[in-house]
Amino acid sequence: MPEENTPVKATMRFAEFAAGLNYAALPETVKEHLFIFLLDYLRVASLGQRMAWSAWATNLARELGGNGHATILFSTDRTDPERATFVNATYSGSIDADDVPVGSMLHPGCIVISAALAIGEARSLPGAKILAAIAAGYETMIRIGLAIQPSHFQRGFQSTATCGGFGAATAAASLLFQDGPRATRIAEVIGLVASFSGGLTQFYHSGSTVKRIHAAHAAGEGVHAALLAEAGFSGPTDILEGKDGFARAYADGHDFGKGLDQLGTQYRLLETAIKPHACSARVLSAIEATALLCTGRNIALADIQAIRVGIPKVIQGRLTTHEPADIQAAQMSLPFCMAMVLHREIAQLQSGFTLNVDDFEAALADPRVMQTSKRIECALDEDAERVSTSQSVGAKVTLTLKSGTKHERFIEAPQGSTSRPFSTEDHVARFKQEVAKRYAAAHCDALLEEVRGFASAPNPDRLMQLLAGNK
Repeated sequence: MPEENTPVKATMRFAEFAAGLNYAALPETVKEHLFIFLLDYLRVASLGQRMAWSAWATNLARELGGNGHATILFSTDRTDPERATFVNATYSGSIDADDVPVGSMLHPGCIVISAALAIGEARSLPGAKILAAIAAGYETMIRIGLAIQPSHFQRGFQSTATCGGFGAATAAASLLFQDGPRATRIAEVIGLVASFSGGLTQFYHSGSTVKRIHAAHAAGEGVHAALLAEAGFSGPTDILEGKDGFARAYADGHDFGKGLDQLGTQYRLLETAIKPHACSARVLSAIEATALLCTGRNIALADIQAIRVGIPKVIQGRLTTHEPADIQAAQMSLPFCMAMVLHREIAQLQSGFTLNVDDFEAALADPRVMQTSKRIECALDEDAERVSTSQSVGAKVTLTLKSGTKHERFIEAPQGSTSRPFSTEDHVARFKQEVAKRYAAAHCDALLEEVRGFASAPNPDRLMQLLAGNK
């Protein structure tokens, strides 16, 4: 796996790819995914904006001020691009409902889109250029993650935080540097942001709210690096692969051959999953299997004697804690997520079933849910292991009733994963269901059409006005 002795010029290759990207030349399926990513980004940001920590970020941005060139979502508040990026990425990246390419173990949309919109608005750039920058940021961030996993995670780093800066920096630099030696300038920005990378996973063990801003910090630093480069600073253009560069410092092994494979012809952003629930992507199959068992057979918790979930090895340990200490840990706990499903009324599971952050907060306050979580047996399962890939994780749930009857449901890949994606119509419905909490139906329709036609927009101004509730 390691390529320490192979002279792969990864940093420049990613920069050259970004510099040469043109929206009009993108495959239609990539364009459709960019529409979906932007739509889902705004849906999740709308959910996340209501969280307490989002208010902390917003209030801090207001206190610090800024030059007023970029808008904070769902408001008329304007600040500088770096702070706007930080706040908007907090909204969209803090509730664990954002998109995820599972193999890279990171969340690109909240970071890359926040950065691209902020710079695009500040410089009044057209939607097509912003979307191309988003595509470049996604590809770069995802592929760097693929090159350094799994040892990066095993060493205690959260790749959304460590690799996120590369996605934001690539998108921002692609927009700021339109002429001249674009690739070199983008590479210099990537070189700069690498020195700002950070993001440790001790929160999995000890709790805290730091993960709520991991994406936001990475996104803000990516924009900061691009602005620093515009001001005259630069970073090493071999920072990813260099002797004392990012990969060597942050992973025990890396493979940039894998990360660069078919760059520009095969789009790894197409491997990004959209989550139906605000939790770890690797527990989604267990949630779905549990919900289907309860609704399909009309099984209530009172009927159940024993609960078993068959899992692959990758789940075991960090995602199988039975007694999560806080909301963040609960969102990462497979048994607790299953217990939440089991404590829902069957009618609730049949009507647009979604687990959001406020559901986890309520469940932690209910001692019955924790008691049920402690009853759930997590066991390694050959079938779950066989179907689990870098794109999705399977789960086999067995409910043994008090009558002795056993019911089993095996989900190979959850809804929203690349092998079972939501349709565009599903995404539109999910988006409208959320924004209808903010706006009248006609305004929701206008906002949807602005997102759909964003490639033709002269700049993001109209989008930001609609998001603020203005006609």
